Amino acid sequence: MSERILAVDDEADLLELVEYNLREAGYSVATAKDGAGALAEVRRQRPDLILLDLMLPDISGTEICKRLRRDPDTEGIPIVMLTARGQEIDRVVGFELGADDYIVKPFSPRELVLRIGAVLRRAQTPQVVDTTQRIVLGKLSIDVARHRVAVEDEDIPLTALEFKLLLDLASRRGRVQSRDALLDRVWGYAPGIETRTVDTHVKRLREKLGAASDYIETVRGIGYRLREDLDAPASV
Repeated sequence: MSERILAVDDEADLLELVEYNLREAGYSVATAKDGAGALAEVRRQRPDLILLDLMLPDISGTEICKRLRRDPDTEGIPIVMLTARGQEIDRVVGFELGADDYIVKPFSPRELVLRIGAVLRRAQTPQVVDTTQRIVLGKLSIDVARHRVAVEDEDIPLTALEFKLLLDLASRRGRVQSRDALLDRVWGYAPGIETRTVDTHVKRLREKLGAASDYIETVRGIGYRLREDLDAPASV
């Protein structure tokens, strides 16, 4: 049975293009042209993924995302946001509300299909980690079992993707991780997909880490690494 995708956008031509390409890729597609219709469709048949435009005529995409994440019946549905605006604040707000990814208009149909496929695979593949592990690096501690991060003993609230990104860097401390490698392991993207998702998440992650923000280093032209000159790592 093919995955069910709900595409929400008030631009009829774009919605038709999205629906056609997703159906060609083997997905079952439902559509909605406004927020009220989207919420009704979610209640009618729970989709496997929602492709959600930020700018809708009645209810904003961010408000819809917020409502879905507050409801236990819909909180786990992957959400990919569509936006015609490239401003970083829109992306950050979307991620903070629980969006799994964003795509900026205009986009290629191939990119759309590839990235939706990656989000679906990530949602369906359980993350295998040592749930007894607690990693301590200088001021930073990562409690894998409780999915908690603390800096100088102060809890830092992270989204699921931010936590996964930090854990990936921490487990490869001192080694440079390319953007493509991070996209593959953390987001499940195929190589060659161009996106600033990694940069956006790293910037937000640094802001949240505060006193440990400089633990994540940028390696120009390649990617990122967690610093090696910290106190010796410990696993408890």
